[in-house]
This record gives sequence, structure tokens and C-alpha cells, in this order.
Amino acid sequence: MDAAEAHAEHLSRLMARAQQGDHDAYVTLLRAITPQVRQLVRRKRAFLGESDVEDVVQEVLLSIHAVRATYDPARPLMPWVAAIVRHRLADAARQHVRQGAHEIVVDDLDVTFQATSANIQGETLGDPEALAQAIQALPPGQRQAVELLKLRELSLKEASAATGSSIGALKIATHRAMASLRRALRGTGRE
Repeated sequence: MDAAEAHAEHLSRLMARAQQGDHDAYVTLLRAITPQVRQLVRRKRAFLGESDVEDVVQEVLLSIHAVRATYDPARPLMPWVAAIVRHRLADAARQHVRQGAHEIVVDDLDVTFQATSANIQGETLGDPEALAQAIQALPPGQRQAVELLKLRELSLKEASAATGSSIGALKIATHRAMASLRRALRGTGRE
């Protein structure tokens, strides 16, 4: 018996022991066949990327686990595994075709919205002086919340620590301040 035949027989014995509930034999078997499964997948689908290869390998291992009771220990293991690999590769190809039929690549599409007012070509800035005046007109608590959270971009936790106010109070003050600023700037036509 040459080395390849001895290895094939060893794998068959491991699977037979795994079928009888030997956990260690099953772990040893999976560790032994995983590189071979990976090699089969790469050989049959050389165009797949590493992550796609690993996805198929994992599907194969899950299938082996699910149908391990169907293996006949009197027969060589690797042809049985190779058949599972072929089936999982066919499944992966079908899934790829199905996804391709329904997916739209959106990497280079412009972001648009149904409302035309949201589809502004260039961002126009309002009058910064009017905004500064509107902020100064806010009550002190609201002004402080806007300055810390919106202008200095502190987190709620940081602003709470700086002011001694609770996070909830800061949220309320910011909400009220933003509503007041919208009204003030809308009134001047400079929003």
C-alpha cells in the first residue's frame, strides 16, 4: 500500500469513527480534509476570490456535517467529498446568477431623492452673519448646547461633562435651539 492509499484509508477510518460519535476523530478528519477541499474549490473555480473560496469551503464542511451519516466507510472518502464539493459549487454558481439577475451596481450612481428640493446640485450656504446673530439671540442654555454639540461637535457625553447638564437636558435644549434657529432664519429668508 502506497502513501496515498494509506492516507485515503486513514481518512475513511476517521469518518467511520466520527459516524460512531468519536468527536476527536471528527475534528481530526475535518482538519485533514479542509486543505484538500480548499484545493478542490480553487482548482475548479480559479476565478473566485479568497473570500468566495472560503464561503464555498464552509458550505462544503457544513454539508459534510449534515450528511455524514450517508457515507459508506467501505468506500474511499475523498470521492464522496469531491461529489459534495461539486454540488456546493453548483449551488454557489446558481446563487451568483440569481443575485446577478436582481442586483444593480450602485457604486457610481448619483444620489437622488424623489422630492426635487432635496436634489440640490450645489450646496448653497446661507448668510453666516444671520446665523451668528440667531445663535446669539438664543437663551443661554440653548446657545451653549448648539455651540458645544453642533459647532464644536462634542459628543453628548462630553458636553454633559463640560456643562454639568444631563444628556437628556442637552438633547432637549439642542432640539429647541434648532427649531428656534429654523424659525429665525426662515423669517429673514436666509435659511
